[in-house]
Amino acid sequence: MDFRDFEKRIVKVTKMELPGEAVQFKMAPIERLEELKRVARKKNIAKHAGVMSLFYPSEDYETRLILILRKTYKGVHSAQVGFPGGKLEAEDKSIQDAALRETEEEVGVSRETIAVLKKLTEIYIPPSNFFVQPFLGITTELPKFVPQEEEVEALIEVALQDFMDDLNITTQTLSTSYAASIEVPAFNLNGHIVWGATAMMLNEVRELLKKVL
Repeated sequence: MDFRDFEKRIVKVTKMELPGEAVQFKMAPIERLEELKRVARKKNIAKHAGVMSLFYPSEDYETRLILILRKTYKGVHSAQVGFPGGKLEAEDKSIQDAALRETEEEVGVSRETIAVLKKLTEIYIPPSNFFVQPFLGITTELPKFVPQEEEVEALIEVALQDFMDDLNITTQTLSTSYAASIEVPAFNLNGHIVWGATAMMLNEVRELLKKVL
């Protein structure tokens, strides 16, 4: 889709109700996630992070979504696909500020060029004990991406038409921190299998876009 048309249509999401957890849980890797989220909120010891679902124009004005492949490291999110974003720090005035700051740090898109259109449904990630707040944003400028060397293995530029294509929803057998060799719902985007929390957040974004595009 031409980004100029996309830009006109996507602003409609600002007045829409969120699809919420019901849509997120369709892509959840475990059935107990809702229960775990309640327990974590009650204990109030989880950390917080903000991430950005960022759409932008390509050189030929096709609409794209940026994702990142994280570096391989000793951690639960090693070598996984995710949104740019990260942990809430003391310097951040809000969780949205954290998402904008981390997006700028990880992929090089200035926070001043990003219009945040919607605060999406918060998600809980049990293995890392994080509440993650996603945001939907756009930048009208062609980004000059600069991946953060310490954090980002590769940038994944996903065409809107591929993101919206039902054929790119799949399942994958994986060994996770929850269980060995379980089948999980996932997206196949640019040859990358995207599952877990990122897939859950993507599914809410996708449901919103279905209503405006």
